[in-house]
Amino acid sequence: MEKLDRKRFRTNNIISVDLAKQLSSLSREVNRQIGLLIDRQNEVQYVIVGDNRSIFIPELKRFRLVPGKLRGLRLVHTHLLDEPINDDDITDLAMLRLDSLTAIYVDNQGLPKSMDTIYLLPPNNEGKTFDFLDDRDVYNQKLDYIEFIKGLEKEIEDKTDALYQVNRGNNAILVGVYKSKNDLKYALEELKELARSAGLNVLDTIYQIRNKVDSKYLVGKGKLKEIAIKAYQMGADYIVFDNNLQPSQAREISKIVELKVIDRTQLILDIFAKRAHTDEGKLKVELAQLKYIMPRLSVKDDSLSRLTGGIGGRGPGETKLEIDRRRIKDRIAFLNRKLKEISKNRFTQRKRRLQKDIPTVSIVGYTNAGKTTLINSLTNSKIYADNLMFATLDTSSKRLRFPEEKEIIITDTVGFIRDLPEDLKDAFKSTLDELYDADLFLHVVDISNPDFRRHIESVNNILEELNLLSVDQILVFNKIDLLDEDILNDIKKEYPDAVFISALQRKTFNELLNKIFYILFRKKVKNESS
Repeated sequence: MEKLDRKRFRTNNIISVDLAKQLSSLSREVNRQIGLLIDRQNEVQYVIVGDNRSIFIPELKRFRLVPGKLRGLRLVHTHLLDEPINDDDITDLAMLRLDSLTAIYVDNQGLPKSMDTIYLLPPNNEGKTFDFLDDRDVYNQKLDYIEFIKGLEKEIEDKTDALYQVNRGNNAILVGVYKSKNDLKYALEELKELARSAGLNVLDTIYQIRNKVDSKYLVGKGKLKEIAIKAYQMGADYIVFDNNLQPSQAREISKIVELKVIDRTQLILDIFAKRAHTDEGKLKVELAQLKYIMPRLSVKDDSLSRLTGGIGGRGPGETKLEIDRRRIKDRIAFLNRKLKEISKNRFTQRKRRLQKDIPTVSIVGYTNAGKTTLINSLTNSKIYADNLMFATLDTSSKRLRFPEEKEIIITDTVGFIRDLPEDLKDAFKSTLDELYDADLFLHVVDISNPDFRRHIESVNNILEELNLLSVDQILVFNKIDLLDEDILNDIKKEYPDAVFISALQRKTFNELLNKIFYILFRKKVKNESS
């Protein structure tokens, strides 16, 4: 049996007749299934011994899976009880992306009687995932197997690219587990936007409704295998979970799924790492990433070992994986000290500003509501803005002049989002500290987003957590140019005290500027006189 390892044959068949005979004889003698994993040079790479009904395929670390391609290994194994290829065989073929899977049926004398071979199909309208090869006679194989597999792989790659418009390297399937269907559409749409902001091409979204998530695999082992098979078929590079994965869940999932697996927190951290431009922003992102990585270093974590760059692996994620816990703790302490120094400098700057008695207006709102575009239009600035979540990460302050020699400081803040990870809240605390000096909030809302009411609620919840709901607030509905006139009128009736603008059209700013001026100067004077 040991001599089977690294055995090589010269024919271009699935298996040579001599090797098939030797395999069958040994299998009957020990009364166990024996499997060979053979590469495309017809060399045996693995010998697997099971029981008389099944074999267990080990981790194939030497043959890493490339999205959109086959593994480069075929499995040839014996069946001693004449049992046909079953669901477990088909699952192995699909999950491991094997070139093919062959069952050799062995007679009582230990000779091969016949064989069945299944292989994966390219994407097709019928939804078929596999088919059988015609070659069933072990002694008279007619197919040039190597040429067939090379052609099949090329067809799979071409049809996957054409069907799913695959952009190699950044393709993702999104997965969410929810307690009810009420939050389903909203949550998945937001995850899609986050993925787009991170530079991912979303191929499909999959959800599961269950009262309690699976403690080991989040979605259950059977569902996870379905997701993995679909991801392989579509040429996905990532599986992105809307739920935050526990370190143990990430490890268990990575044992089944040979793709990059990231959760919502990693996705947001990656966007932050990409958007941070100032030294302060980079320090905050690194701090948040280290806090995320720390509990995942206690045991070897394949889900992290696959993050060698790319989405979810920017910044320290790809350079700190091998650093032990003590060094990470030292780094976290150092970053905290640096951020405290920056916070002191900020406090000094704010103190000077307050001494000059210049009112401060902070623009708050859900991410991608148009806050930066608004401050650019109000102050004729050129701060980077884009139609992406968290396009602007660093705080910006600009002066805005009013008539009667009045002026204010207007400050842009990082966008809010539901369920912001705790580590990010801590890391960005100094950014949120700016809000405590504000005399007025402009709560900007993307009125074109169907879930704008949820966004308003999420922002107000965060302001309540920060004990800032008592600060004067103007509700500013942005992007009115994207809305139908009748729908806009209905929303105006629902929110009579709000201001409606398009941040791209300065002519819509009159009411907003008048309200700001009244609250900061006229109303203030009235209150002081009374």
